Amino acid sequence: MGEQVVGVVGGGVGGVVAALALRQLGREVVVFEQAGRLGRVGADINLTPNAVVALDGLGVGEALRRTAARPSHRISRTWDTGEETSRLEMGTVAEERYGSPQLTIHRADLLDALVPALPDGVLHLGRTLSALREDGDRTVLEFTDGGSATVDVLVGADGIHSVVREALFGPEQPEFTGVVAYRAVVPAARLEGIPNLGAFTKWWGPDAATQIVTFPLNRGEDVFVFATRPQESWREESWTAPGDVDELRRAYAGFHAEARALLDACDSVLKSALYVRDPLPRWSVGTRTLLGDACHPMMPFMAQGAGMAIEDAVVLARALAAAEPGRDTAALQAYEQARRGRTADVQIGSRGNDWLRTAGNADWVYGYDAWTVPLT
Repeated sequence: MGEQVVGVVGGGVGGVVAALALRQLGREVVVFEQAGRLGRVGADINLTPNAVVALDGLGVGEALRRTAARPSHRISRTWDTGEETSRLEMGTVAEERYGSPQLTIHRADLLDALVPALPDGVLHLGRTLSALREDGDRTVLEFTDGGSATVDVLVGADGIHSVVREALFGPEQPEFTGVVAYRAVVPAARLEGIPNLGAFTKWWGPDAATQIVTFPLNRGEDVFVFATRPQESWREESWTAPGDVDELRRAYAGFHAEARALLDACDSVLKSALYVRDPLPRWSVGTRTLLGDACHPMMPFMAQGAGMAIEDAVVLARALAAAEPGRDTAALQAYEQARRGRTADVQIGSRGNDWLRTAGNADWVYGYDAWTVPLT
């Protein structure tokens, strides 16, 4: 028998980081991604220091920093008065405190930094998983194109609609949260005179579902605008659809003038429904497990969705790399035990949407190091 292979379903951020970490630690891995090519799709990502520490450990830090912005602060402001209720220094201060800075980057630029670090033959595009079946201790993946592959360990990194999760634990519909989100990118040159464009700024609204978040992109040349508000239902076929800029501006008409100026500069906007699941009681069955949104999709209010997937990927790789032959099932249990409590805390905190509204402890989130956290 040849060297045992870990199969990852899903070539997004979590799946690719898992593949890089597994390769770095000596495990053979193959990634199956349903998209036929990796285009410039998806949202912009806030990589807080905990995520950047994990990525820096893969040797991709220099590539990340070529396109990312580096927010100077994390600022909270009150929606109508503009009062600043908390200010946390990031940049060099965060790097000294946590080992890496905060970086903000487009998802496509993040993947552009990650994917070239994979050897040829690891990432397979255009492979849509249709079913799983057991073959002794191994798993056979069946694809919609009629092909198949057999792996020794299976990792479902295939998002909130995870086919792997459904195969392991049965069908379950994610829950619409009653919250919608607007996303837009604005050239910084249009926002002259508005303060704190180089910071991650959160305008806390009159209720827990309403906020406006802005942060720099593309080394500060652009500003990303992310706004949420309540909505009773979602009737669009897709979870994301083109939005109405006028609707966006009306929804936040009562906000401070500086916040409204950001929205006035938006030419176009995407509108999305936000869905979640409750924390799963377990992630693994035998030599099959989940990571990222496949097992813990969360609200964006702590900006930790991508960060939790990246942490998962590194801890999973460490657990599998440390496993003795024939002990992969125990390794997956160690991975799950190390990660499930933390991700549940972040899921619940994100739903509550109160973290760092006023001065508070960021260390439990930002100070986590996926490369050194103990594994049992």
